[in-house]
Amino acid sequence: MNDRPTPKPDPATGAPPRTTREQDRAPIPVAVRVFIYVIGVHVFAGFLYLLFYLGASK
Repeated sequence: MNDRPTPKPDPATGAPPRTTREQDRAPIPVAVRVFIYVIGVHVFAGFLYLLFYLGASK
């Protein structure tokens, strides 16, 4: 059973009180996508660097 009392809404706005929950964080898939994009951009930049390095050596 749930022994915690139900939070009462804010009388000024009628909205329930804001609590810090897992929902306030970015979802895991978004964090994974950002990580993949950062890695992808670095790989692409490294490839461009390699192209310029090889182009300058001739």
